Parts: sequence; structure tokens; C-alpha cells
Amino acid sequence: MRILLTNDDGFGAPGLEALYSAAEGLGERVIVAPDSALSGCSHQVTTERPLRLTQRAESKFSIDGTPADCVRVALHRVDPDVAWVLSGINAGGNLGADVYHSGTVAAAREAVLHGKPAIAVSHYKKRGLEFDWVRSAAWVRPLLLEILLKPWTEGTLWNINLPHLEAQAERPEVIWCPLDPSPLPLSFRGESETFHYNGNYHERQRRPGTDVDVCMAGRISVTEMKLF
Repeated sequence: MRILLTNDDGFGAPGLEALYSAAEGLGERVIVAPDSALSGCSHQVTTERPLRLTQRAESKFSIDGTPADCVRVALHRVDPDVAWVLSGINAGGNLGADVYHSGTVAAAREAVLHGKPAIAVSHYKKRGLEFDWVRSAAWVRPLLLEILLKPWTEGTLWNINLPHLEAQAERPEVIWCPLDPSPLPLSFRGESETFHYNGNYHERQRRPGTDVDVCMAGRISVTEMKLF
């Protein structure tokens, strides 16, 4: 089995390396990731200029484009026969409404549009704590093993979010749950004729039992998303 890996934090991001590690032994891995960080770029694609593909190492490439561009070029030219697309691990949560402006989720969504099953993986960030990417990879690996063996429903992708726990915390419980439809906080600070968004992400609405509630309560949320 061939597996394509990408992200929106850019080639060489520690989260991408963690996902690469988590997928070891599951198939032949190829990385096609953006040259630079493009967090929050949503599902942008590049059509008005050429895209440059650069080989960084064996089966590892970067593109001066978006996460969706990476998937498009990879499926067209680099490795059209990939069986799965994995996107992440994003340094920050992609929960609820986040999935609509997330480049991480957009890469997985682009794969599904082309008939490839995909998984987006993100890691919620709590203030005052550093990421432990080795631990993150260990949390993700059994989920990859489980999901890759499931029958895939066309038009769906899996969205995984890891909680941010203290170093001594035990492995968190995995909860298969729906997406929270609540909006992000609607708050802006006025400055003359401009407005600066100052909503508190950590105090967003949390519908009980949905991905936002599950992940922010210290558990791993796994959500099956339908595109159509």
C-alpha cells in the first residue's frame, strides 16, 4: 500500500515528521508538503501561476503551493497510485467550525474528491504546554491501524484531534464523535476604522459529546465527516 503524507505547517514541520513516524510499516510513504507554513489557508488552489515541485530526499517533496495543491500535484504526477492520504499532524486543533478554514483538513478533503480515502490529524494546543511529538505519534499509530482497516465510505474523511495533556498523563481515551456545529466566538476589537479579531478559541462553545467538547476535555476525538 502506498500512502501520501502532507500538511499545512510546511515541509519539515515536527508534526509531519510525527505522522510519518506513526505510519511506519503501514505502506510505502511519500511526502508532498508545502514549502512554507500555510495554516488557515482553507481549500485554496493555485491556477494562475506555475507550481514548483522540489525533491528534498527520496520520496520526499515540497511544493510552493497550498496543501490542496500538494495533493493535486501528487495524485497527478508524483504518485497517482496512493491508496490513502494522511494530513497533519497540525500544531493546533481543527475542531468543529475549524474544518472549514483548515488547510490540514482541506488536503484530506481534496483527496476524497479524487476518490482517495483520507485522514486529517491535528493536535489541540493548550497554553503553557509544549508539544510532545513522540507521544503524539504513539497516540496516532493505533488509530491509523484501525481506520485503514475499516471499509471506506466514498465521500467521507476522518478527522482526528489529539488533546494537550501534562507530561505525566496516561494515554487518553478515544471517543468517536460528531463534529460540533457551533461557530467560533464572534468578537472584534475596534481600532479606528479597523477591526481586530480577539475571540478566545479556548472558551468557544462546546456542545456535549461533540469533537470540541471531547478534545478540550482531554480525550482524543475521531470524527467521520461527509463531504456529500
